[in-house]
Amino acid sequence: MTVTSGRPSIYPTLVYADAKAAIRQLTEAFGFTELSVYEGVVDGVGVVMHAELVQGNGAVMLGSKGSGGVFDTAMKDAGPCGVYVVVDDVDAHHRRAVEHGADVLMPPTDQDYGSRDYMARDLEGNIWSFGTYAPDIQA
Repeated sequence: MTVTSGRPSIYPTLVYADAKAAIRQLTEAFGFTELSVYEGVVDGVGVVMHAELVQGNGAVMLGSKGSGGVFDTAMKDAGPCGVYVVVDDVDAHHRRAVEHGADVLMPPTDQDYGSRDYMARDLEGNIWSFGTYAPDIQA
């Protein structure tokens, strides 16, 4: 596949027991922007069927556990995952996360490979790493 600018070709996709709380944390603490949120009702309860959140030129997709979709069913026994996100100012991003009560696992740290990054756990155990390392993947 040829690398192109514009729309990303890979989207990490997660499911949450409380997708609404996850969206709140990802936008408030980690600086994501809501692109779209589609809600539905399952067993009389409002759930997030699908959401897209943007950070830089990348995005994640997420939804509620128990929504009954094929992806939700396939992910039923999946554990937490890890996602790496490139940010321009790691220290400012970290301060924002701390101000919003994020569970920081590693403070901003200079890495041997030239990145400065930090690591945090979201409300449901997924690990989010934010750093300056952005590999050049031009084919």
